[in-house]
Amino acid sequence: MIHLETIYQAHHRIKGVVVHTPFAYAPRLSEQCGCEVYLKKENLQVTGAFKIRGAYNKIATLSEEERQCGVIAASAGNHAQGVAMAAQMFGIKALIVMPDSTPLTKINGVRYYGAEVILAGNNYDEAYAYAAEYGEKHGMVFVHPFADEAVMAGQGTIGLEMIETHPDLDAIVIPVGGGGLISGMAGAIKALAPTIQVIGVSAVGAPAMKESYEAKRAIDSTAVRTIADGIAVRDTSTITLGHILESVDQMVSVDDEEIANAILFLLERQKLVVEGAGSVGVAALLHDKIDNLKGKKVGVVLSGGNMDVTLLSIIIEKGLIKSGRKMKLTVTLIDKPGALMQLTQMLQGLNANIVHIAYDRTSTTLAYGDANVMIHLETKGQEHQAQIRALLKEHRYLSSEEH
Repeated sequence: MIHLETIYQAHHRIKGVVVHTPFAYAPRLSEQCGCEVYLKKENLQVTGAFKIRGAYNKIATLSEEERQCGVIAASAGNHAQGVAMAAQMFGIKALIVMPDSTPLTKINGVRYYGAEVILAGNNYDEAYAYAAEYGEKHGMVFVHPFADEAVMAGQGTIGLEMIETHPDLDAIVIPVGGGGLISGMAGAIKALAPTIQVIGVSAVGAPAMKESYEAKRAIDSTAVRTIADGIAVRDTSTITLGHILESVDQMVSVDDEEIANAILFLLERQKLVVEGAGSVGVAALLHDKIDNLKGKKVGVVLSGGNMDVTLLSIIIEKGLIKSGRKMKLTVTLIDKPGALMQLTQMLQGLNANIVHIAYDRTSTTLAYGDANVMIHLETKGQEHQAQIRALLKEHRYLSSEEH
């Protein structure tokens, strides 16, 4: 494990640089999950994620000569912003290699701190390979996002803060991608409170670390695909795997649908914007992925909040449809004056609010003299939608529904 003294030294270095984020009780989540849940809100960190802790600690431990060479990192976004901000504070050059698919909000976040950005590769691992080669060629210091003791020690300071606030926790749930966060935190947790269960949560679409944990050997994935881009790591680090095998009690995984549900839950019920990677712990609780937590006191790390607003809008839209608050219908009617008005008046009678409407009379699937009307409705739940379907059927409208 990462030595406790190393983590305390990191905590001293980053004091005054990073935010001591809230670790607060979540009443609605606790009620829904049947346990006493506290959220560590690293989404409110200065760069929007916990990564500034490890990045700053790493750069602070470099010699003056090493800093003058400049630093380079590979990242899907949050580590990049952490390295960029830390480099700016030390007045040194930073170059960040990011995958081609990185959301614009994260690219702009890095550039805001004055770092240069290179887009390379389809995922983190390809960006990492490019950065490692570039750094070696140009004599720059590579700041690894997870497989580095100084970085892991910096992330471990979250564990110190959580135990300091609530020393009587039964379990702490931590997102897992490359494993740097959980390695550092587990070092602090097991040294200070060894009875606390350390539980890791990965994405189903990035299974390398979970499969490696279960096999007790490093297993790489052939590809990754998940909305939790912050933990979309394809290859397993033997360094972090060693720490995880030594100190993590359980590893579970959640799929994209469950992650999206957690993002929406945190947005609506907790008033928190949390990205996919930061939401996996809550997803695991909401979908009963973790054994024996009922009635227990549980801490959950919300590791980041740098959410791509385009993805967020899709998650909200789908969530409204699934929860019965939005309905998308295609209704076939006779193309004659007053037909559309008759349909909309029926819907008005049921207090269904039309937010979008489109009219198509040229589709080759239509009979001559018919038209399709695509209608998006705001509705009041599944029962309300059932009433709308029944009314359309009663008046013999042909209709289909988009899910």
